[in-house]
Amino acid sequence: MGLLQELENYDSKIEKLAKEANLDWFPIVYETCDYYEMIGNMAYHGMPTHYRHWSFGKSFERTHQMYNAGQAGLPYELIINSDPSIAYLMEENPLYLQVLIMCHCVGHSDFFKNNAAFKHTNPSYVIARMKNAKRYIDTLIEDPSIGIEKVEKILDSAHALSLQTPRKYVEYTPQKIRRDGLIKEIKAGKFKNDILQPDPNIYPIAPEQNILAFIADQSKSLEDWERELIDIVLEDSYYFMPQIKTKIMNEGWASFWHYRLMHELNLPDGMHLPFLKMHNEVIRPHLGSINPYHLGFFLFNKIEERHGLEECFIARESLNDESFLRQYLTEEDCQELNYFSFSLKKKEYTVDDVSDKSGWLKVKEDLIKQVGANNIPVIYVDEVTAGDVLCLRHDHDGRDLELNYADSVVNHIVSLWHGPVKLDTIIEEEHFEI
Repeated sequence: MGLLQELENYDSKIEKLAKEANLDWFPIVYETCDYYEMIGNMAYHGMPTHYRHWSFGKSFERTHQMYNAGQAGLPYELIINSDPSIAYLMEENPLYLQVLIMCHCVGHSDFFKNNAAFKHTNPSYVIARMKNAKRYIDTLIEDPSIGIEKVEKILDSAHALSLQTPRKYVEYTPQKIRRDGLIKEIKAGKFKNDILQPDPNIYPIAPEQNILAFIADQSKSLEDWERELIDIVLEDSYYFMPQIKTKIMNEGWASFWHYRLMHELNLPDGMHLPFLKMHNEVIRPHLGSINPYHLGFFLFNKIEERHGLEECFIARESLNDESFLRQYLTEEDCQELNYFSFSLKKKEYTVDDVSDKSGWLKVKEDLIKQVGANNIPVIYVDEVTAGDVLCLRHDHDGRDLELNYADSVVNHIVSLWHGPVKLDTIIEEEHFEI
C-alpha cells in the first residue's frame, strides 16, 4: 500500500472517531509539500493566495538559513482557518507523525469552526478575499504612477499598526455616521439632564482603538488606493487576531484531541511508541516561558477531570485565553505547574511571587497579562486638535513601552496621517510624550 493510500485510510478512521466524539469541523484538504515549500507556507501564514511583501521574504530566508544550520526546526503541522480548512503535510515526516498531525488538525478545525472569537472571520471567503487583495496589490505595483516602493511604504506602516485594533471585534463606524447619530440624539434630548454635554464637533466622538481604521477614515491626504491597502491589512488583522487571543486554548484543544484519537486508532507498537515520545516532546513545559501546548493540554484535562467532557466543549465554544485562565486555572494548578512570576530590576531578574497561598493569585494575574492579546499595548486615538495634530494615548497598565519601538511606530503613523502625531504615555512613573 502506498503512503497516500495509507493516509487516506487513516483519515477515514480519524473522521469516524471524531464524529463519534461529537467534534464538528470544516472539511480538511491536506496538501503534501517538502521542507522548502513548508518554509514558504510558514512565511505566508499558510495562505496560498497572500499578497507579496518583503517581510514575508525576510521570514522565509531567516527560517531557511536557521533550518539548514540546524538552529531551528519546522512546525509539525500548519492548518489555516478556512472552509474547507487547508492543512500541510511535510513529505519528510514519518507515517506516525502524519497521522498525529491529521488528528491534531481535526482539533484545530473544530476550534476554528466553533469558538466565538472566530465568528466574524468568514472562513468560506478568506481564500477568495486574499486572492483579490493579491491581484489588486499586483496591479498597483505594476502601475508606473505608483510602483512597488510606494506600495511597500504604505504596507510597512500599516503592518506596524495592524494589531492596534479593539481586543473584542467590533465593526468600525465612520466618524461622520457617529457624528450624525450624536446630533440626532442631542436633538432628541437624550443628554438634556447630563452635566457634561457631548460636543459633536470633536472627533473622534469617543476614544478610538482602531487606529488604522480611523486614519483611513479621517486622513485628509491619503489617496483612494492607499486607503484600500489599509483596509486590506485591517481585514488580515481581523482574521488573525482571534488566533492570537486563543493560542493556548487552540493548541491545547488540538493536543487534547490528537492524544485521545491516536489512542483510539489502536496503532501498532511501531507507530504508537514514537507517537507517545513526540506527544511528550510537544506538550513538555518550557523553562522560563509558557508552552501553550502544555498549558492548554493540562487545563483541558483538568476541566474534564473536575467537570466532565461536556464542560470542555462549553469552554471551547465560549472562551478565549484570558477568560479560560480566569475561569479554570486554580491554586492547585499553579502549584502543580510550579508557576512563579519574575521581573527584570536593575539588570537582574528577581522572583516576585510564587504559587503559595498568598502569591498564586498574583502569579495568575501576571500570567494573564502575557497571554492572548494582553502583551500588545493598548493605544487609542484620544483627539485631533488644531493644526490636524493626531493625539494618541497609551493605556498604561504598569508596563512601560519600549521607546525605540514606540518612536518607530509613531513615525509610521506620521507617514499615513500626513500630519503631526503625538503619543502620550508613562515612562518610569513620569508622563512622557513622543
